[in-house]
Amino acid sequence: MVNASVARNIVGIIDILIIGMNCSPTFYKIIKKKDVEEFKPDPYIATVLNCAFWVFYGLPFVHPNSLLVVTINGVGLVFEFVYLTIFYVYANNKGRKKLLLFLLIEAIFFAAIVLVTMLALHGTTKRSLVVGIICDIFNIMMYVSPLTVMAKVIKTKSVEYMPFWLSLANFLNGLCWTTYALIHPLDIYVLISNGIGVISGLVQLLLYAFFWCKGRNKKEAEDHVPKPAVAAV
Repeated sequence: MVNASVARNIVGIIDILIIGMNCSPTFYKIIKKKDVEEFKPDPYIATVLNCAFWVFYGLPFVHPNSLLVVTINGVGLVFEFVYLTIFYVYANNKGRKKLLLFLLIEAIFFAAIVLVTMLALHGTTKRSLVVGIICDIFNIMMYVSPLTVMAKVIKTKSVEYMPFWLSLANFLNGLCWTTYALIHPLDIYVLISNGIGVISGLVQLLLYAFFWCKGRNKKEAEDHVPKPAVAAV
């Protein structure tokens, strides 16, 4: 029978594979067209801060016995910086300035939390509580960030600029971490936000499916409309 440690490692490996497929199709499209078009960096900016906080959370002096949390989110952090670098290269000046500004704000905020945690809080129980709550807040923000484009999807009735692969990866990522949290010993901080992530990812996928099917049916209907005959000269 597979023990808890091995089961968690298996879940971790699966999650690393999910991280690899996370945004690759979107950024392949950006590289191919050499333009970010209407794609937004919001989900990737949110994920950078999220991964950074989870790496901090998993360190031995904050939440012991969480090496897998550190390694997986460390890999995720590297991936996100690669994606943001690609976004920066192909964005216009306004997009670049916005990206750098948000990353600077995140860096300052992260550094402040680390300093307060290490200097004002003593013992892993208090540190786990405070950092765990912060991680949950930003984890939820990461999971719901793809919904920022839903207004555009509803308005245009098109899913062209809704990151399907990001929504799918978020759903699978939440599922993996929820499974990880439920395997003994229970990690309530990992469970709460990732459970919400599963629900959020499912909603995103359902919305994508609805508008994709609607758009496809509309296109098929237009294709079947007979074209007007051209009068002979």
